[in-house]
Amino acid sequence: MTARYRLGVDVGGTHTDLVLLDVATGALRVEKVPSTPDNPAIGVLNGITNFVRSGVPAEAIDFFAHGTTIATNALLEMRGAKVGLLITKGYRAVQEIQNQARDGNLFDYFYSKPEPIAPQSLTREIPERCDYQGNVLVPLDCEAVSSAARELRSAGVQSIAICYLFSFMNPAHEEETRKLVEAECPGIAVSLSCEVLPRLREWPRLSTTLVNAYLEPVLVGYIAHLNAGLDRAGITTPQRFLMQSNGGVMPFTAAIAGGKTVHTLLSGPAAGAQASAHLARAESGLALDLVTLDMGGTSADIAFIEGGAPLEVTEGVISRRQIDVPALDMTTISAGGGSIAAVDGGGFLVVGPHSAGADPGPACYGRGGERPTVTDADLACGFLNPDYFLGGAQKLDLAAAQAALQRHVAEPLNTGVIEAAAGIRRIVDIRMADEVRVFAAKRGVDLASFTLLPFGGAGAVHAAAVAEELGMRRILVPPRPGAFSALGLLCTDVVHDYVRSELRPLSDVTADHAEATFAGLEAKARGELADEGMNAADAGWWRELDLRYAGQGYELRTPLHGLYVGRIDAATLKDARHRFDERHAQIHGHAAKDRPVEIVSYRLRVRVAVPKYEPHAEPPGAPSQAAPDRKGERTVYFDGATGMPAALYEWDALDVGMTLAGPAIIEQFDATTVIPALWRAEVDRYRNLILTRREA
Repeated sequence: MTARYRLGVDVGGTHTDLVLLDVATGALRVEKVPSTPDNPAIGVLNGITNFVRSGVPAEAIDFFAHGTTIATNALLEMRGAKVGLLITKGYRAVQEIQNQARDGNLFDYFYSKPEPIAPQSLTREIPERCDYQGNVLVPLDCEAVSSAARELRSAGVQSIAICYLFSFMNPAHEEETRKLVEAECPGIAVSLSCEVLPRLREWPRLSTTLVNAYLEPVLVGYIAHLNAGLDRAGITTPQRFLMQSNGGVMPFTAAIAGGKTVHTLLSGPAAGAQASAHLARAESGLALDLVTLDMGGTSADIAFIEGGAPLEVTEGVISRRQIDVPALDMTTISAGGGSIAAVDGGGFLVVGPHSAGADPGPACYGRGGERPTVTDADLACGFLNPDYFLGGAQKLDLAAAQAALQRHVAEPLNTGVIEAAAGIRRIVDIRMADEVRVFAAKRGVDLASFTLLPFGGAGAVHAAAVAEELGMRRILVPPRPGAFSALGLLCTDVVHDYVRSELRPLSDVTADHAEATFAGLEAKARGELADEGMNAADAGWWRELDLRYAGQGYELRTPLHGLYVGRIDAATLKDARHRFDERHAQIHGHAAKDRPVEIVSYRLRVRVAVPKYEPHAEPPGAPSQAAPDRKGERTVYFDGATGMPAALYEWDALDVGMTLAGPAIIEQFDATTVIPALWRAEVDRYRNLILTRREA
């Protein structure tokens, strides 16, 4: 059968979203099904089954991209593999000492570090040593490796991390150790620091390698289960991809090959930010500077898009674990539709961090949940239609929501149900606004020139309130906000990142040496692309240097000259120095142009383009009527005190160019958009809903 469809799947805390693109017509179809936390693959396959039952031939799907939080959740809940560690003799204390950070609070006298992934009882020191240039000082003790492997196997480890001193300069000892371990322990996963993170700084490299070892069996097992399910469902395409934290995708085969699991920890949130960046570039007239607000069932993820590109980082912390891999610059707070509201011991109303999740879910879902959530508050305030959730496929129990609010919030606070619900909304809106404000201040972002782009099932319900708190006057709601992250999986390319550390003064590095270093990274990339069935001739290549002033403890990524098209020469390195000075001044407010500069690491990004969803503008012209037809009216409570009537509209009934004034509610299958009294909305040519604040 002729390939016709491309499928993006995003697994959230409460719902699994699927977006199906008909390549022939450009039409999108959306499916939302309950997530299945015990085995997320079941929810994915249930959604695919719904498409097939509606007439979509499974064999006509020739592209499958998946965003998942399976690795993230395993790390948050500490449900990974039992890990053993092999480390250079004399350095087993690195995991205990770490970097002496205290999670941002140096004065916490009761601070305790997170539990080690590989405890000392499962750590073995191996006699071997290379110097900072990669020269072998102490040969690898192969018998010690084999003996340690047997001991760890007897201890029941499922995965082994190998991290030797300066292995990023000479990986031979780690590679030989892997062969010996695999001979003694067939079937046990092995993670090498020279592959996971071949760059300097011992603790970040060790921590990242340990996290990869801890999560790799979880991810590989999940992919194997999902692959088998896709085969049974009749989806025969070899193009099966997994979203990465850097906004690109990688083939399932790359994830299974090992060493890549840590690149998927922001797999789910990155998809929505990538969709925002892609559409910002693709749609003329769409603001290039965006604040994205992805409010789902369990959390809210925030990112910035500047000049059509998402901000990126190369270092981060997730669940108190240092993980230094390229990722979109995002922040997450526990502010989702399923976030549970309660009154604490001091008599204060709190929202989160715990979530009702998909099972049992909010009280209004009628699945046994008894604690009130943000979704229950939205329903009680009139913003959600109890008979039209998921287009009517799921009914919401208003009485159950009100009962939960009354028992757990209203009665302890001696207030009414509506006031309690409005208080919950107010708290969660302020928390999201505060997080955006702090995040913007840290990144030097001026919010006055940015547009808020909300998505996720609850994003458009709370967007106007968050914008009011931030003083933002423009909101852009995409056509399918509830499945926007799944759409992002159809808006990206295959992306691989490579890094190699080599600390040297920039003035001592010749153009030939820099070219040879990048050539080594490119050779590795070409080999991996070939293993994944891709043609390196189709790839774009970007080169960067991590530079710092001599004596600094941090460095800055400095691009050479965009898409690389020629050999490095002396002028290239001189230009890199100038770019570094400019970037340092931009970020830190000053530059030391008279100070020597050091190269810390070489970075390579490889991007292989795949066909993407491209939005199409509808032809300009006056709408068939000035304003859409109302489908009804409902009383809503913005402040918890006084109700006001809000006009109800169906999103599918809106024509390009139509305008409507708040208070109003726009309903659709996958989301609800709330328009307060001082806001107006207009449908643009891409069927985005543009909300602007009117003067009072």
